[in-house]
Amino acid sequence: MFYGKHEHTVDEKNRLTLPAKFRDALAAGVVLARGIDRNIDVYPRGSWDASVERIAELDSLTREAREMKRFVFAGATVSELDKQGRVLVPPALHRHARLGREVVVAGVHDHLEIWDRAAWADHVTKVEGSADDVAERLAEKRV
Repeated sequence: MFYGKHEHTVDEKNRLTLPAKFRDALAAGVVLARGIDRNIDVYPRGSWDASVERIAELDSLTREAREMKRFVFAGATVSELDKQGRVLVPPALHRHARLGREVVVAGVHDHLEIWDRAAWADHVTKVEGSADDVAERLAEKRV
């Protein structure tokens, strides 16, 4: 399980050192993909298939399903961590997430998210302002 917020920097070669506590879980490789919220999703290679199963099952006869599949699968890339625990962030994903030098690596249960640090701060501020309302709506759906 991935959790916590970790502040890191992207070097001049677009490499990002991932948090040391997650490296064993990522040793078999990772899949980097465009995140819906202008971030980069990082999945352990072994759990990528299970993580995208819902998207793969969407009916490709609908425009929305085709667009979602293109968004996720065409933007994904397989990578490995180097000996220092760094992963290369491809230019297209770097542009998608509008990454600067300073980033946040956030643990989100089954994957990591890479955010530009300023974008992360803005996102957290917005979420904090509505978390109680969202919690109530989600609780109502469970009943």
